[in-house]
Amino acid sequence: MVDGTNAARGASVGCVWGVFRHGAGTIAGLKRVIMDYIPNPFIIPVGLFIGVLVAAPVGPVNVLCVQRAIERGFWGGIAAGLGSMLGDGLIALSAGMGVGAISSAVEHYRAVIQVVGGLALMAFGAKLYYATPRIAVSSVHESETSLRDFVWDIPQTFFLTITNPGAVLGLIAIFGGVSTFVEVHSTADVLLMVAAIMTGSLLWWVGLSNLISRHRHRIDAARLGTINRVAGVLLAIFGGLLLGEVIWKGGQF
Repeated sequence: MVDGTNAARGASVGCVWGVFRHGAGTIAGLKRVIMDYIPNPFIIPVGLFIGVLVAAPVGPVNVLCVQRAIERGFWGGIAAGLGSMLGDGLIALSAGMGVGAISSAVEHYRAVIQVVGGLALMAFGAKLYYATPRIAVSSVHESETSLRDFVWDIPQTFFLTITNPGAVLGLIAIFGGVSTFVEVHSTADVLLMVAAIMTGSLLWWVGLSNLISRHRHRIDAARLGTINRVAGVLLAIFGGLLLGEVIWKGGQF
């Protein structure tokens, strides 16, 4: 029994001595483990900024989200914004897992994506243009609604987001450039960056939907009809531009 105890003590001393003897290698290995499992905290503010940056510019999805917030109130805008946020998150995740492969795939099938996205935008635009103007929920009873009432807007804006090749390639380019700047290396870093981008996008839509919902009571059916027609025309124009680019370049699909 004593011999066994002494042997165990000897093994422990040997392990400690090995740590001190190979200290440099141990520290380097520990650093690699920390880098693999503890993401770079600087990613968070950068990701939030990117999320706002990709959500804010005027585009087809933004036009539809604003129209939904005006027509349906805060939760209508949030539902449309969630679809956009999920689309941005999927694109960012794909970029983080393989920037070159995803970018090449989008370029290879760009004509197909543009045709599908262009036709969808023109269809949404026509539907919105001819839709009967109505403010679905009055500002007085808006607190009685929830996200569940407008959940079907989420897949619509999600689909429009992922079928816009310009937006997809733009976010991939931004992700690739920023990933080098803030040293996004591990899977944990990628997941944190994607989460931060989605949070930034969501914060933008929450703020914008809240702002619109506070003033939408000033809009009557006639003004909403004008807004719907303008938004419909803009969506159709965006869709026409996508199709026009394919025709101009003679894309094969």
